[in-house]
Amino acid sequence: MLLFAISGLVLTASVAVISYELSRTYLLRQRRSSLEQQAFVNARLVRNRIRAGEQDIPALLGSLSPRATSAHHLLAGGQWIGSSPGSEPLEIPGSLVAAVTAGHAGHQLVQLEGRPALAVGVPIAEFDESYFAVYPLAQLDRTLIVLRNSLMAAAAITTLVGATAGWWASRRILSPLADVSGAAETVARGRLDVRLEAGNDPDLATVATSFNQMTQALHTRIQRDARFASAVSHELRSPLSTLVASVEVVGARRDELSEPAQEAIDLLSAEVAHLCRLVEDLLEISRLEAGVADIRLEEVQLAEFVQQAVRATSSTSVTIDLDEAVNGTQVRADKRRLERVLGNLISNAERHAGGVARVKVERHNGVARICVEDAGPGVPAEEREQIFERFVRGRASGRRGADGGSGLGLSLVSEHVRVHGGRVWVEDRSGGGARFVVEIPVVA
Repeated sequence: MLLFAISGLVLTASVAVISYELSRTYLLRQRRSSLEQQAFVNARLVRNRIRAGEQDIPALLGSLSPRATSAHHLLAGGQWIGSSPGSEPLEIPGSLVAAVTAGHAGHQLVQLEGRPALAVGVPIAEFDESYFAVYPLAQLDRTLIVLRNSLMAAAAITTLVGATAGWWASRRILSPLADVSGAAETVARGRLDVRLEAGNDPDLATVATSFNQMTQALHTRIQRDARFASAVSHELRSPLSTLVASVEVVGARRDELSEPAQEAIDLLSAEVAHLCRLVEDLLEISRLEAGVADIRLEEVQLAEFVQQAVRATSSTSVTIDLDEAVNGTQVRADKRRLERVLGNLISNAERHAGGVARVKVERHNGVARICVEDAGPGVPAEEREQIFERFVRGRASGRRGADGGSGLGLSLVSEHVRVHGGRVWVEDRSGGGARFVVEIPVVA
């Protein structure tokens, strides 16, 4: 818009200046030519009257034209004679006087009572005299002022029109880009069903088609991967069930085995349990991604629910801090999934940070926050987004043998919170440690 406005201003200003100068030069030339002709006529008239014996020169000069319109003077023998006794020449330049007395007719622009005027001098060689006339250019000056103001107004209007055209053009150009940007942001948030409408814009049609093909291909790819993960996980459940049953049978006769065999069966039992949790987590994630998860939202009392969920999922006593604003606060939640969120966060704290220091429930501007705090080593700033991705374990998680988990717990937390229309993040805890914050909207 600024470019259009500046371009319009420069263009119209240039045209205005050129038009004004050309008009001024032309009008001044025409006016000067007319006044010069009038001065020569007056000079001949003065010469003829003096030749005829005219003695009253002031009266003669006064009769040439109205005094208010022009001033007439005769320079004879170094004496100035005007249309009235004692009158002096009005702003006649010395250079013009010298040129005329030397026998050359001339003219020059002067100021008459602060207004522009034209001084014309004609020599009367027969009597060794010079005739001078000063013609005001007030009418021409007014005409030029009106022309200048009109051109300035036209330049201002054209600049505004240019700015308006720039605003309209920029909105027309950027509007499709804004649509593409909004659609891309929606896709980035996980909604792969969004599509662009090209409408009647041929320039946007190619972009919209390519974007829609890209999102469709991405959607198909993710669905295929999700179906594959779901199918694999489902197929693993049957042999896993057999493995679990077999391990339980062998574990029932553990006392009859040798010490190395007991250690082997304990290790096998732990790994089978770990594999079962992994398969269940994969199945849950694949169902969420495929959009076929069974989600049952209902209004629950947040404070009461958090207390019950913490007691059910934690093996130790956990301090629960409830803000007064939370009393009576309700949220729409799937109880099983929200309990799984708290369970995974508490399990994560027990596994990597030595246990939960506090669970705090707050309310801020229409949202509720459930904060799970620990006094562990904390989460480095560069890992605070990565730890919510699948199969990603923080540096403090250790190796698998150290019960570092599968790397799916926090990913499931993120997916479950997203289902509730909320978000989750981790930050530093005051006094050291990590603070996982789950934010979900409250019921008005």
